[in-house]
Amino acid sequence: MDIIIRNTGEAPIYDQITRQVKALILAGGLGEGEALPSMRALAHDLRISVITTKRAYEELEREGFITTVPGKGCFVAPRNLELARENALRQVEEYLQKAVESAKLGGVTAAEVKETLDILYGEE
Repeated sequence: MDIIIRNTGEAPIYDQITRQVKALILAGGLGEGEALPSMRALAHDLRISVITTKRAYEELEREGFITTVPGKGCFVAPRNLELARENALRQVEEYLQKAVESAKLGGVTAAEVKETLDILYGEE
């Protein structure tokens, strides 16, 4: 499992791990039932604290992306299409919020933003 940690960004390390694992799961890079590295192994590979990997795994489990089997480890949870859709929608909302803020700062109207979105989405 390839995870890249950036110490220069604003995102906390646990959040970087969480986002990348989610992306791998949603893209099919990690399949249902597939084992994740142990918290200690991942911490060792990334040269970070076990507490950080534990927090990332807890977040992934809370959001339904992985399940933990005591004594066995963490595994990719069965794919929940509604959960995947909700996660994608939440991410789109975050990006759109940033786009709206940039548009307002640049004097771009809501109509221009909608037109651009339609073009980008392929609905001209």
